[in-house]
Amino acid sequence: MPDELDLLRHANPAPAHGPHFGDGPLDHRAERRLKLLLGERPSRSARFRVPRGRLRWGLAATGVVVALTLAALLGGPDTRPAAAAPRPLVVQADSTPVPLALLADRAAAADDSAGLRKGTHAQSWSMGMSDQAPPITLPQETIVRWKPDGSHTELVVATDPRHPGRPVLSDGGEHPRLVADGHVISRQTYPPSWSDAPPEAPPPHDAERLRGYLREAERVHGRMTTGQLLDGVDSLLGHWTLGAPETKALARLLASAPGLRPVGRVTDRLGRTGQAYVHDDPSGARRMLIMDASTGAVLGLETTATKADPRFRLKAGDVMSYVAWMR
Repeated sequence: MPDELDLLRHANPAPAHGPHFGDGPLDHRAERRLKLLLGERPSRSARFRVPRGRLRWGLAATGVVVALTLAALLGGPDTRPAAAAPRPLVVQADSTPVPLALLADRAAAADDSAGLRKGTHAQSWSMGMSDQAPPITLPQETIVRWKPDGSHTELVVATDPRHPGRPVLSDGGEHPRLVADGHVISRQTYPPSWSDAPPEAPPPHDAERLRGYLREAERVHGRMTTGQLLDGVDSLLGHWTLGAPETKALARLLASAPGLRPVGRVTDRLGRTGQAYVHDDPSGARRMLIMDASTGAVLGLETTATKADPRFRLKAGDVMSYVAWMR
């Protein structure tokens, strides 16, 4: 399914013979509105306020692309502002689901020499919600590196690998705004930390011990639910890049999680192919875990809403968060 921003970019001029339907080029009314937007100064939004001088400079420097991007994000005075959100990942219809137990067996037999490393490299999309404005999705890349003395650095940049080179929506400053692709949101160095408590402590290589590790990391008393286990996976991979032994233990632990069902093959937002496993949480969220079919490594975790929330203009099917982990 084409991206709405791509549709906007190709809608002016729209081909006279082009089809006019919801998932294709804009209809005649939308084309007239687009021409009006390009001919006049776009109205300011109460949420994204763009200084007039900056807007004129942006139009002169980058032309129609920035104008269309702002129009897509902000909308006109009587249109609903669009959310810059990714669509949920789609399972390939002709794929065969791989049971988690079989994937865990593959992980145990995999010849993988990757070692455990403290620190992460991840791409994430997180939804910011407010009862005063439509939800927006903020894409960013985070790299955390630890040094031998126990200190670590964290670099966060605004970037969306789905659209390299395009302006990116960022929440830096007082209001969300468009920034250049690769804009540094933060660069920080933290003093040494030698905590021996999960998730700072190295994870174990045994599935049952890893269950206890994640239960302690998530401060769960009693039996751990599948939703809490997935929260623990998110926390673990937010601190560590797993080696082969830890990956095998995690795959075996996930294979025993009730309600985490295989649904088939997907291509994640970084273009990697993996097997998807879905869990529906009673709270109104669906979690999709994407794992490498041969090594059992966790590639990504997507959370989508299964219930609408009118307070925040959240619709069922909206992607609330997504994170893709890299080595």
